[in-house]
Amino acid sequence: MELIQLTPHLDVDPSQPLRAPGDILLHAYLIPSALNPAQLARRTGISARDIKAFIDDTRPITPKIAIRLALALDTTAFYWLALQARYDLEREKPVVRAYRPLVD
Repeated sequence: MELIQLTPHLDVDPSQPLRAPGDILLHAYLIPSALNPAQLARRTGISARDIKAFIDDTRPITPKIAIRLALALDTTAFYWLALQARYDLEREKPVVRAYRPLVD
């Protein structure tokens, strides 16, 4: 039994601006809920330093962190991992295009 059906062309709306998962965490969850990183740290068991690193975009959201955020913020872990994956993929596109192999 499949819980999620993924297709090879699963994509997001390209008209939406690229935002870091930490930016979304801050503006869509912390600020509206009047939470600071220390309060979220107590709710999730994630260190406040790590939460600040997500917000500052100096650390990616891992599966373990995604599960903790999902439980505390009434989302899913997949949501956080999808945000991180989209962000990582979009940031790598210019790098990969620069190294495109020549076709004979």
